[in-house]
Amino acid sequence: MGLLDFTKSIGEKIFGSEDEAPEKITQHIEANNPGIDSLDISVKDAVATVSGVASSAASKEKAILMAGNIQGIERVVDNVTIHGSELSTSSEVPGQPVENTAPAATFYIVESGDSLWKIAEKQLGNGARHDEIFAANAEVIVDANKIYPGQKLRIPA
Repeated sequence: MGLLDFTKSIGEKIFGSEDEAPEKITQHIEANNPGIDSLDISVKDAVATVSGVASSAASKEKAILMAGNIQGIERVVDNVTIHGSELSTSSEVPGQPVENTAPAATFYIVESGDSLWKIAEKQLGNGARHDEIFAANAEVIVDANKIYPGQKLRIPA
C-alpha cells in the first residue's frame, strides 16, 4: 500500500498533541483490532507510520484506514506485512510469496451528502448493498449513519 493521503482536519479527535498521538492511535486501533499483531505506531509532522503483522489484506487496510481517519493525521505510511506473505509452508518453492487470491478492495472518499446507500449505488451499482460497505469498514465506521466528508472507506470487490 505504501503511503495513503488523508484529510488532516477531519475525523475523530483522539489526541491533543503529537507526543501522545502514537499511544492514542494504538489504543484506537487495538480497541477494535482488525487483526494486527505487534502493532507499532509512530507520528511525526502529521504522518503516522503503522507497522505490524496483519492476518489478511483486509485487516491491513482497516488498520491503515483507522489510523488515517483521525483528526490530525494527513498521511499514513504502511509498514504492515501480511502474515504468511513472505514464506508459505504449502508452497512448492520455499521463499516464494503466497498468492493473494482475494480481490483487492478499492477506496472511496466520502463526499458531502453521501450515505452508505448512495455510495453503494455509485460504487457497487445497488444501494441495497450498503451493508457490504458497512461490513468492510466495521472497525472504521462505528455507526452507519455517521460518515463524514473526506473520510476514506474500503469498497469491497
